[in-house]
Amino acid sequence: MGRAALAAGLALLAGQAFAADLEERMAPSEATVDFAAQSPWQIRVRGLGVITNDSGSVNGIPGSDLSYTDTVIPELDISYFFTDNIAAELILGTTYANVHADGAIEGLGKVGKAWLLPPTVTLQYHFTDFGAFKPYVGAGVNYSLFYEQSGSGRFSNLDIENKVGAALQVGFDYMLDDHWGVNFDVKKIFLEPKWKVDFDGAPLTGKAKLNPWLVGAGVTYRF
Repeated sequence: MGRAALAAGLALLAGQAFAADLEERMAPSEATVDFAAQSPWQIRVRGLGVITNDSGSVNGIPGSDLSYTDTVIPELDISYFFTDNIAAELILGTTYANVHADGAIEGLGKVGKAWLLPPTVTLQYHFTDFGAFKPYVGAGVNYSLFYEQSGSGRFSNLDIENKVGAALQVGFDYMLDDHWGVNFDVKKIFLEPKWKVDFDGAPLTGKAKLNPWLVGAGVTYRF
């Protein structure tokens, strides 16, 4: 009986050890849990200052120039992380610009007004070695769509062409926890569309060298 009881005890202990080992193997590892919890999607809401380069020209008029109003607008950004370091970002917002004659034609005053929808996609590299401070750089392409264009005073039929341009970006997130953070971002858009307008019925053409800086600050949310 003693040997039988000992054998039964050893069998019971072996069964418990096997069950514990099986449970440990079937449980998700820490790395799996972390990966599942880290969504690749991120959004930002920013207040954005649009600071244009006041430059341009009217063809055939030496010394002619243009200037534009700067604006502050809301902006929504949607990012997708392919890896911890590589992400793509879609930048959405709309703004307007009042166009003024400048230089040799300054006395002509306001040329007109146009709204601008400039969706921009950048490919970013995020640095991950600084803890909660997460700087990044990016480069991409911008498509600027001008709409609701109108002339002013003696100007009519303002038409600024839609244009594809390059975009450069630098910024950082400072994460307050796993999901929420604050963001600061600067982008440079290279944008020099052709334009045309009628002045007292006579057609004028030229180039608007907007090349705006986009300076933004806001809130980051990582899903």
